[in-house]
Amino acid sequence: MIEKDAFGFFIVIALMTIVVYLGRIGGFWLIGRLVIGPRLRRMLDALPGAIIAATVAPALVQGGLRAILALTATLVVMIAIRKDFAAVVAGVAVAAAAFAYGI
Repeated sequence: MIEKDAFGFFIVIALMTIVVYLGRIGGFWLIGRLVIGPRLRRMLDALPGAIIAATVAPALVQGGLRAILALTATLVVMIAIRKDFAAVVAGVAVAAAAFAYGI
């Protein structure tokens, strides 16, 4: 049905966009109605770090030495100058150099 009708494709994309937008708005509405206590605040504060760890850990395990070198460079730069963008650039540069040298 959709593959024969280009308009149907755009309808599906529009409907998915609306559903995602309503989900985001609903989340903001819901969190606005909750009383955020100290326990929930600690959980919400820890969430970004947990997401990053969950994203990086599988790549680190599967990436081998190249990933370990890149992560080490990222951590060193982040600890030294506390600039996210510089840390990412350092990690990517080390990963690219390791790839170029066949590591």
